[in-house]
Amino acid sequence: MMELSVLNIKGEDTGRKVTLNESVFGIEPNDHVLYLAVKQYMANSRQGTAKSKERSEIAGSTRKLIRQKGSGGARRGDIKSPLLRGGGRVFGPKPRDYSFKLNKKVKLLARKSALSYKAKENAIIIVEDFTFDAPKTKDFLNFAKNLKVDGKKLLLALPDVNKNVYLSARNLRRTEVMLASTLNSYKVLDADVLVMTENALGVIDGILNK
Repeated sequence: MMELSVLNIKGEDTGRKVTLNESVFGIEPNDHVLYLAVKQYMANSRQGTAKSKERSEIAGSTRKLIRQKGSGGARRGDIKSPLLRGGGRVFGPKPRDYSFKLNKKVKLLARKSALSYKAKENAIIIVEDFTFDAPKTKDFLNFAKNLKVDGKKLLLALPDVNKNVYLSARNLRRTEVMLASTLNSYKVLDADVLVMTENALGVIDGILNK
């Protein structure tokens, strides 16, 4: 059983503790399932718009440039031949959809595995629910500094949309704010430290404790 102290926005211990659910944060991580989940995330992110022209799509004359035999060279035909500069490309890329689906249970196990890795690394911080009076990057930088995670790749999970917090972190290169309900294995593994509010932890438990 793993207990974490709840910190406030100033990085101070509130005196309260939360217990991380063993079935979500304390399982034996499954590396193969994590590999599949990360592979799916990256594949689904690909645009798949790469395209090159084939011989039939090149503009040019169809006149045969040299005779078929006797030249000592290749039997190329018209100027659109792949053998010539500016000709069509052989087996070039075509627009395609790289995405693929995973079983729900596999994705569920992958998220549990990613969170369990973070728990084992002591890379999870719980803060009490908070907001900013206005969207200010300086406020978020102070927040990260108070938690002693400034300079690290930070993932902050919130229970619901908080515009001021999101806008305050938007310009920070190594910081990302996500809804707890949309956390995925790739984002969790990619972050150096996972910061969650108390209510966000409850959302994650509700989704993954199955």
